[in-house]
Amino acid sequence: MTRRDRTLVPLLTALLAGVLALAPGATATASPTPGAQLALARSPYAPLDRPGPELHVPHRALVRALSCHGRPHHGPEPVLLNPATGVTPKQNYSWNYERAFTAQHRYWCAVTMPQHTLEDIQRSGEFLVFAIRWMHHHTARRIAVLGHSQGGMSMRWALRFWPDTRRMVTDVIGMAGSNHGTTALLCGEPVQPACPPADWQQRAGAHFIQALNSRAETFRGISYTEIYTHTDEVVRPNSSPANSSSSLHTGRGRITNVATQQVCPTDVYEHLTVGTVDPVTYALVMDALTHRGPAKPARVPRTVCARLYQPGVDPTNAQTYLQSLAAVPGLLTVSTPLDLVGAPEVRAEPRLRCYVFRHGC
Repeated sequence: MTRRDRTLVPLLTALLAGVLALAPGATATASPTPGAQLALARSPYAPLDRPGPELHVPHRALVRALSCHGRPHHGPEPVLLNPATGVTPKQNYSWNYERAFTAQHRYWCAVTMPQHTLEDIQRSGEFLVFAIRWMHHHTARRIAVLGHSQGGMSMRWALRFWPDTRRMVTDVIGMAGSNHGTTALLCGEPVQPACPPADWQQRAGAHFIQALNSRAETFRGISYTEIYTHTDEVVRPNSSPANSSSSLHTGRGRITNVATQQVCPTDVYEHLTVGTVDPVTYALVMDALTHRGPAKPARVPRTVCARLYQPGVDPTNAQTYLQSLAAVPGLLTVSTPLDLVGAPEVRAEPRLRCYVFRHGC
């Protein structure tokens, strides 16, 4: 056994033990072992407690991207809505979660990302940092961040590299979040040599994904509810608890990783519908928002399995919205031409910014 092997074995053993300890729907808090701590000390990525950089997106653009509804100091836990790749919050949430939260008298905000959420996620991360800070200031409360697909992952970039935002967030809720990238994207292959930046960054093994998950995936004081579906055709793999791109395992946050099929075995909602109309996902979201800690699948009544749509959705026009979203480039398919939304296509993943690294660039 080489010296390098002796260093890696304790780390791999610790990581494997953490994964195996997470039974389906389990809630866990992971702590690094001595072997893992040694590996973290050698990590090329920024320390977890290093203050984040200044925001370079113009202040006016950050303000203009945020829209809010309700009374900030009253009602249930405030929620920031974070959209999926290829769409705006209006397309993603105006006909489901926004309607449901408004009916609950829940204060909510939604952030509109550049280029229909197809631009460099590092830039989108600045919009999220601003939105979290702004909501926390105006509500004088900790908030929840709820996102679909890319939106279920990208809020973690803000939390990872701007540590001040962690005390402002109490719940992170991902719906089919691309936390570990996806094997479904073909960027760089002969069939698709160029992609929008956000697609490159969501490939399995992307430099962005490695940086996002560096040192710790979760943080103390924040509850993480990661909801996914075995029928996801976009964020893959998501076929089992031990083989789930959406799931989180490391760090000191409280974590629930749960497939909708663990609540309702016959649930067939896939990537698009799990974040827009699925009543099982909605029930898990609401369980997280109305209890301390992450969602607990055992608390969700099985009567939800008989429902077709979540609250807030009008069945008479739901299919119209779904058909419209199905045609949105980047949300459902990975090979549809993306010039329809004016997204820039590039032939390589954007370079990681200097603040990502321990010693800068």
